Amino acid sequence: MNQINDIAPSELVSVKAPALLYEMIRSFVVLADKLNLSHAVKELDITRQTVRRHIAHLEEMRGAALFTVDDRKYQLTDHGIEALPEAIDILARGKVWAQGSASHIDGLLRLSHEGRDGWTFFQQQQPLTQIWDKESPVLLEVFKSWVASSGALEHPDFQRVRPFVLVYRESPHGWLCIEVGQESFYTKWWGWANARSSIGRPLSEFPGGPEFEAMLNLPFREVQANGGVRLDEVVTKLPREAGGKPIPLAYKRLLLASRFPDGSFALVAAVDRTRAISIAGIDQDTLRGMPADAVVSF
Repeated sequence: MNQINDIAPSELVSVKAPALLYEMIRSFVVLADKLNLSHAVKELDITRQTVRRHIAHLEEMRGAALFTVDDRKYQLTDHGIEALPEAIDILARGKVWAQGSASHIDGLLRLSHEGRDGWTFFQQQQPLTQIWDKESPVLLEVFKSWVASSGALEHPDFQRVRPFVLVYRESPHGWLCIEVGQESFYTKWWGWANARSSIGRPLSEFPGGPEFEAMLNLPFREVQANGGVRLDEVVTKLPREAGGKPIPLAYKRLLLASRFPDGSFALVAAVDRTRAISIAGIDQDTLRGMPADAVVSF
């Protein structure tokens, strides 16, 4: 992402790419999900020939096959598996941009979504120096433990903060939550039984659905790409139980690049309630409706 941001708009315009590149990528993502041409055609609402042509053009552009086909059964190649996460991210970013939901405030990314169903989500990146203001002992201690552990998830220095974090792993179908800490903000909000049920669930199936996934893809990918840390503030409305009334909620989320024992990438998320909102355009009065028991204590 940073490499793209460093390119002048005139340089991007001069890049030769098919006019229907977005639709081609969409065909790839849907076919990769369905692995069945008939099912993909039905979801995309285009012809079989169009889907085949889209995939052929992408494979020609990339110089490698994305699928193998055996008796009309599609399977992703190694190259296809490698290409899929970024393709999903491109679609998510395109949707957010087209909806006018993305902007930059003082060089930091701000995302927003206001759905007709009442679900709202505002997210703005914050300076890392906020970690040191001691508003949240949880975020400060997680950051210190991450540094002491050199980013290794199973390092002894990280175990004392493990109950306060969520851990995500990338998959061909997006980010999966694979661990929920018993003392984490997510558990405090939803309860331990519901929190555990989220393990193995892709982001698109969390409260907020695909829009929530799109909002998280950008910061998740940034941390994965730079192997570092990112701090965001979020203001949203979420029910505490299925079918419940949405409740105002504001929190800070620290994302950290970590490693599983096999060396593969692990994304760690530590979240704690904020007591002051610094998202542009969001009123401090939002805090009044927040429940006090959403605070994580360390």
